[in-house]
Amino acid sequence: MMVKKPAKKRKKKRVKEPLTDELLDELLSAPDPRAFTSKHRLTSRDLPTYLNQLLDERGLTRAGVIRAASLNETFGYQIFVGQRGASRDKILQLAFAMQLTLKEANRLLQAAGANELYCKRRRDAIIIFCLTHGYSLQKADEELYRFGEETIC
Repeated sequence: MMVKKPAKKRKKKRVKEPLTDELLDELLSAPDPRAFTSKHRLTSRDLPTYLNQLLDERGLTRAGVIRAASLNETFGYQIFVGQRGASRDKILQLAFAMQLTLKEANRLLQAAGANELYCKRRRDAIIIFCLTHGYSLQKADEELYRFGEETIC
C-alpha cells in the first residue's frame, strides 16, 4: 500500500524589480526611449489590473476587500472592473482593506491617477504612519480625527 505525501504548497515567485536609479541610468544612456520602454515592457498600469493582481498575490476576495474597505458593493465592483473611477480616499480605503505596504499603496494611487502619499503633508504623514504600522482603516480614521484631519471614510 502506497502512502501519498501531502503536496507542498508552492510559493509564487516574485520577480525582482530593478532599482529605479538603475533604470534611470539605463534610460539616460539609451539611444532612444522606445528601445528602453520596449526592452522593459513598460506600459501604464491600470487600476483594475493592479487591483486584481494584488487580490491574487494576497489570496483575497473582491467581496472581502470591498466589505473591509467600507465601500458600497456595486461601486466597489465597478472600480475592480474599470467601469468607475475612484477618488483618492476610496483608493486609500482599498489599500487599508488589502493591508498594502506604502510602496504598494502608492502604486495603487498612481494606477488610479491620484497623487501618491507625501510625507510633507500632515494628513498624508498620518496615513503613511498608519499604513506602515498595520493599522486598520477604522484605526487610521480615528488617528486622523484625533489630529483634526479629514478622515478617509
